[in-house]
Amino acid sequence: MSANKPHKGVLKRFQITKTGKVKHKSAFSKHLKSSKAPDRLRRLREDKYLTTAEAKAMERLLFRRLRGRTQPLSAIRRSPSPEESRKLKAEKQAARQAAAKAAE
Repeated sequence: MSANKPHKGVLKRFQITKTGKVKHKSAFSKHLKSSKAPDRLRRLREDKYLTTAEAKAMERLLFRRLRGRTQPLSAIRRSPSPEESRKLKAEKQAARQAAAKAAE
């Protein structure tokens, strides 16, 4: 009976860090770049990490356990809403003004 072999396509496209995170390159970044905004291209140059559910599927393809199975929630994490960012900005400004008054 033959041994289980890891998926060769996965091995070529993903790197597993020492902490067990699964790192990969962004899609949509190789060609047709002239129609994409510079900030989008900058974002696409960054490496991405798989979520926990995707990493578990990767374990099945590679026939091995990944260390530290909970992956960063980078796919779920979002920027604050406009209202929250206004509130945060107002709090920072109030703290700056209070620090300036205390320094005087």
